[in-house]
Amino acid sequence: MYKVDLNCDLGESFGAYKIGGDCDVIPFITSANVACGYHAGDPCVMAETVALCKALRVSVGAHPGFRDLEGFGRRNMTISEKEAENLILYQVGALDAFCRAEGVTLQHVKPHGALYNMAAKDKKLASAICRAVYKYDPSLILLGLAGSEMLNEARGIGLPCASEVFADREYEDDGTLVSRSKKGSVIHDGERVAERVVQMVKEHTVKSVNGKIVEIIPDSICVHGDNPEALELIVKIREALARENIAISPLKNS
Repeated sequence: MYKVDLNCDLGESFGAYKIGGDCDVIPFITSANVACGYHAGDPCVMAETVALCKALRVSVGAHPGFRDLEGFGRRNMTISEKEAENLILYQVGALDAFCRAEGVTLQHVKPHGALYNMAAKDKKLASAICRAVYKYDPSLILLGLAGSEMLNEARGIGLPCASEVFADREYEDDGTLVSRSKKGSVIHDGERVAERVVQMVKEHTVKSVNGKIVEIIPDSICVHGDNPEALELIVKIREALARENIAISPLKNS
């Protein structure tokens, strides 16, 4: 039987600014990647998001990013390996404090945005991220892009890891994500997204923006919480998975 995790990047509101419809989305997912205050989020939002996940029995993961609130963590930055380690430790520890306060066990860590995409190719950055997660808690699952250096480095040090695919993002021929600076990089069509997800899970492939068939491993499917159609996409995905008898289950149950 096929089984997959369905995750969403959440908790990205901060201060007076509301981003995404977390309350609407959370009931339909199995894992939440919660912003840790650097690219988005704030202490109150972190606390509220963890509490909501607990109430709806959704697994919680830390979503640490570059310290770039203005750029939403989607601008490349140059940092040392030690800075990268501490960047991850600081943010994972912050979110875990709210998890502990709620009696919730942190399930995974998924780097955000530019940090995630850079570490998919940069072995040294990927290694620093994995070391930090392992130092904090070697039982945490590292969630990374399918076929990325992050997953290679996690396996190399014995850190549990899971392969992530993206329902609402276009792929390049090499399996990386098409830059958000390019028109059409984010997909908003629910029917197309649902069809892609079924292909990903059952065939372990996705069609690139150029029409090439790319092999991927889908342990977890992501829909971005700041996508205006996030709720619609997630509902369409769940319907499609149900029709195909594909179970939806959090990473910890894999």
